[in-house]
Amino acid sequence: MAKQKADETGLSRMLTLEIARVTEAAAVAAAKLRGRGDEKAADQTAVDAMRQELNRLPIQGRIVIGEGERDEAPMLFIGEEVGLGEGPEIDIAVDPLEGTTICAKAEPNALAVVAFAEKGSLLHAPDIYMDKIAIGPGYEEGLVDLDASPADNLNALARAKGVDVSEITACILDRPRHAKLIESVRESGAAIRLIGDGDIAGVIHTSNSGETGIDIYMGIGGAPEGVLAAAALRCIGGQMQGRLHPMNDQHRARVAEIGIEDIDRKYTMEDMASGDVLFAATGVTSGSMLQGVKFGHHGVQTETVVMRAKTQTVRWIRTTHGAAKASGVS
Repeated sequence: MAKQKADETGLSRMLTLEIARVTEAAAVAAAKLRGRGDEKAADQTAVDAMRQELNRLPIQGRIVIGEGERDEAPMLFIGEEVGLGEGPEIDIAVDPLEGTTICAKAEPNALAVVAFAEKGSLLHAPDIYMDKIAIGPGYEEGLVDLDASPADNLNALARAKGVDVSEITACILDRPRHAKLIESVRESGAAIRLIGDGDIAGVIHTSNSGETGIDIYMGIGGAPEGVLAAAALRCIGGQMQGRLHPMNDQHRARVAEIGIEDIDRKYTMEDMASGDVLFAATGVTSGSMLQGVKFGHHGVQTETVVMRAKTQTVRWIRTTHGAAKASGVS
């Protein structure tokens, strides 16, 4: 494979196409197990396909957000080196199958997701929970804040949009831990869209509220997913804050193990994903952001979004792969 010339940021423009191939491969692999009820099998096949594609790239890649530590994950573990060992040094965050339960049940919004960034640019977040809040672009910095009450954040956003709070919709994961948050949001007069899984997509939806109907994302989800969502917002604009939310002593020990001293630190979007960032997501199941993989006699169709922070470009890529793709051939 010919070497790709990197620009001054260290990321090659050609990687905007190569990163799409990475998520497409994972999405097609996972889509073959849609609706089969086997979350682990769907996730593993996505991991295998994503790793294979990453190892074809002319990069010196290191997984900083992955499937867990080496002992927990045989592939795409945190610290694993991927790529051909030449070209730019890149931090990589992966979620080969965002929404394993969604895929297993063939429900909307399962995605294959990856982010590339300059070395040292992505937060090494432990695989625990994170409290998050996010809104789209065009607002005064600091308009919403994790330390403010849900009502204060919703009212501030409504004032900035020039609408009544009843016209604001918050996206929240449908979990028992959010009972108080849901009650507070409804008491404020705002609407709620509850989602079963897939909070990366939930955060991204805030960037285009006119189309998605989601104005703000609130609540506790995975910390690794928080970093991936921050990477996406860096590319398309918006605001996001996150704070690690350990649920038990094991979680607190995990934070200490990776060297994070201030467990209560409030991370900004730039703290979680800085420098130049490339983000890609391919639909596994059809949803509000992307169409899912479609299998046909003449090939396989995928839909992918690729974003870049430096240029603020967003590319929507609809690809028809040859019939060999349906048989697992790249």
